[in-house]
Amino acid sequence: MSKPTPAQQRAFFESFGFLKLPGLLKPEIATIISEFEAVFPQLGLKHDGTKRTMIVPFVDQRPGLCALLDHPALNATICNLLGDDFNYMGSDGNYYSGESTWHRDSVTGSNSYIKAALYLDSVTKDTGCLRVIPGSHTDLGLRTWKDETLRDSENQWGLHQRDLPAQPLESEPGDVLIFNHRLLHASFGGGKARRMFTMNLGRRAKTATEIDDLIAYGDHHFYHYGLRTPYGKAMTDQASPERMRHLSQLPQFWDASVARNKARLANV
Repeated sequence: MSKPTPAQQRAFFESFGFLKLPGLLKPEIATIISEFEAVFPQLGLKHDGTKRTMIVPFVDQRPGLCALLDHPALNATICNLLGDDFNYMGSDGNYYSGESTWHRDSVTGSNSYIKAALYLDSVTKDTGCLRVIPGSHTDLGLRTWKDETLRDSENQWGLHQRDLPAQPLESEPGDVLIFNHRLLHASFGGGKARRMFTMNLGRRAKTATEIDDLIAYGDHHFYHYGLRTPYGKAMTDQASPERMRHLSQLPQFWDASVARNKARLANV
């Protein structure tokens, strides 16, 4: 079967909420892994396997990881899904330990945000790969599938969460998985040191709803981690004009995000 056209790829993503891009970054994977491994000691962190170790922002710590935003094939896919003027919204790097129950990353009304995930170890259905419920990102999917219902699966249906119908996205280093923030996802059976990092991306905000979601995103996903600026120096210091296009809108609304965070915390 022939490779899907960009229009077919976009239609699949809009319908089912995810893409698997086998081997997209395989030529660069040795460098990517080396850069990933360098971040944790650079920040004085050591993963001991007892719980998840996470760094935010992550990609912004190393020039070699920042360069992924410029990668022609990855950039082309993101542009196809979000438009040429998409926003880079930050990243997280992880050593995962154990399982991840069913959840969504956000439920923005504008449905503007996606995540590109890179697993740096081979992961299968039973060793911690990403599982998704296709279509759960749509407005109908939001009404049909509730996070808390799936997490209560043993009472609801007499089944463990791992046994619910879902699509496992088994992955090899160099593959890229892209999924909608509103898509229900989980992982089961993983070990104590699964390496994975993600890049969060969004459509450039143009409508009032999109701008409000952008401000809320900055509140929850940036200021929540104690950050004072949206991007790290490695991301901006050597950025090309094309990369800066993807870094230009979020800073414009950063003060509004900080103000919203302060107001929300004052009311807690």
